[in-house]
Amino acid sequence: MPPKKSITLTEAELRLMKLLWLRGESAVGDLVSAMPEGETLAYNSVLTTIRILEQKGYVEHRQEGRAFVYWPCVAEHEASRSEVRHVLSRFFGNSRERLLLSLLGDEEISAEELQRLKDAIQSAGEDDVVESGKEIQA
Repeated sequence: MPPKKSITLTEAELRLMKLLWLRGESAVGDLVSAMPEGETLAYNSVLTTIRILEQKGYVEHRQEGRAFVYWPCVAEHEASRSEVRHVLSRFFGNSRERLLLSLLGDEEISAEELQRLKDAIQSAGEDDVVESGKEIQA
């Protein structure tokens, strides 16, 4: 039985997506050339990975001459949210509270990060926000 296809991004896929989000439309050769030093991938590896990304629905392509030009069809923030939802589901039983408590229990959290989290929690709990003299729903 073949392994179940995952819609999450592998490290190699994420590296290519970050390049596409940064550069926009790119041919495979352009992506190979744009890889950061020390993270280079062979042309065939990039081609294989970009085709997988297309199967997963993260990129699309069009043909220009003999080359295919790829572009992201999923925004970075959408992919990020999808990955967080995946982690939330797999490790925290879809409990945002358990996720947040895990983050708060991390000994590496700085006082500034903790304060920003507290502020975000407090502002998320407010029903109405007054902005520029107008009352809007939060």
